[in-house]
Amino acid sequence: MGHGGPFGAIVVVEGKIIGQGWNQVVYRNDPTAHAEVLAIREACSETGSFHLSNATLYTTCEPCPMCMGAAYWAHIENLFYGATGDDAASAGFDDSHIQEELRRPLKQRDIHVAQRLHKECRELLQQWTISDHRIVY
Repeated sequence: MGHGGPFGAIVVVEGKIIGQGWNQVVYRNDPTAHAEVLAIREACSETGSFHLSNATLYTTCEPCPMCMGAAYWAHIENLFYGATGDDAASAGFDDSHIQEELRRPLKQRDIHVAQRLHKECRELLQQWTISDHRIVY
């Protein structure tokens, strides 16, 4: 359909598809619009929860670091994929540079990363830990 790369994903609970997605990076002009992320978003909307601890994610390809992170944050129980990251790389979807970047110290990364307002931001986190509105996830 020209929405992005050839990737699709579904989230299944007890044999029922509760979320589906396909790569829409180009269509949405959104680099986060990967199939897995969109399927997880739809599943969370369907269940009314950000925890999918009893769900299985099926995807056409081994997830990139962002999509794998989304699966962990959603507490996905099982993940099954078809093509490997190397297969994707051979088709022009190589995320090895991202994985290499994440292993580097901050000062050696291609994107300039620097800490600012540490004290103030740490205080926000400390306030959150005692907030009545705190929800653990």
